[in-house]
Amino acid sequence: MLKLNTLDRYVMHQLFMALLATTGGLAALIWLTQSLRFVSLVVDRGLSLRVFIELTSLMIPSFVAVVLPITTFVVTLFVYHRLAGDRELTVMRAAGLSPFALARPGLICATTAMILTFLLNLWIVPVSYRDFREFEFQIRNKMAAFLLQEGVFTKLSDAMTVYVRERDHTGMLRGIMVEDDRIPNSRATIFAERGTMLIVNDQPRVVMYDGSRQEIDHKTGRLTLLLFDRNTLDLTSSKQDQTRPRDAAEMSLSELLHPDSKEVSERDTGKLAVEGWRRITSPFTAFSFAMIGMVAILRGAFSRHGNISRPLFAILAVIGLLALNLLLQNLASRNMTLIPLILIEAVAPGIVCGAVLFWSEFQVSRQAARPSTRPNV
Repeated sequence: MLKLNTLDRYVMHQLFMALLATTGGLAALIWLTQSLRFVSLVVDRGLSLRVFIELTSLMIPSFVAVVLPITTFVVTLFVYHRLAGDRELTVMRAAGLSPFALARPGLICATTAMILTFLLNLWIVPVSYRDFREFEFQIRNKMAAFLLQEGVFTKLSDAMTVYVRERDHTGMLRGIMVEDDRIPNSRATIFAERGTMLIVNDQPRVVMYDGSRQEIDHKTGRLTLLLFDRNTLDLTSSKQDQTRPRDAAEMSLSELLHPDSKEVSERDTGKLAVEGWRRITSPFTAFSFAMIGMVAILRGAFSRHGNISRPLFAILAVIGLLALNLLLQNLASRNMTLIPLILIEAVAPGIVCGAVLFWSEFQVSRQAARPSTRPNV
């Protein structure tokens, strides 16, 4: 079992507190900017603030999964750079701590971030994003039908608009007009004196009384008028829109790597495979980025005037790796033989940085462990 001394706990406390604050703040900022596109659901369709927060909060795990490797690098670089600037690393080295002992808190933080990213990518994000898509689909195609406002033309979909003059305390609708364009060659305008909302098979419908249905015959150009005492109208979208298409982000890892040929076209197989390997490899980038930050601070010599070149080089290296990762994903989606390069790009920086930081210490410890061959005098 790994034993942590006081210095380890001291540095780890700073790392984890900074990681929590940075990741939470950045994820909240992204949530705020992304949730603005759903404000129209509140303004135009009358959704409550509770439903709005419940819907948009389902996107937060995907934001955390994206920013966690980056914030792990930023926090590791910042905390170790501050320790170096405050001469704390110098004191620790003078106390006899090896490079591995100095990097141990950062390694624990990076490993924790890597494991958390694995959990997010492989389990939490697909489930939360699937719930988000389902909830959004219900709001746009079902729930909005129950939110008809008095004296407002409510556009339930691109093919249906409903107007209600008033709604009494019993829920009875009065003065109903419906513009139904779901069937292109059979567009109709429906008027009714009154009506009531009900749900049948999880689908919203309105039962209208004492009304008429007006429809123009496109072949003859004549107006067809149908009077009715009672008529039921389905307020959901067209039948083609009833089945929601699945997004790659909500599929499981097995579905991405082994897609069903009946549901997924051969053209999209490469994109799904790249998404699956992205989920597997992106956690390793959290560890690799943290290693880059630690090498930039722990490997160089101390300067009393500070040294901005090494942190700047580390930042440019991470930016370059992020750009390279996007390029490899784009190329691998077209040529699946390039997929192993995504794994190499994610793992290799961490291995190289570990060798640079710990190889000399490993060599010394290995030589010290060898039995002495010098003869006794």
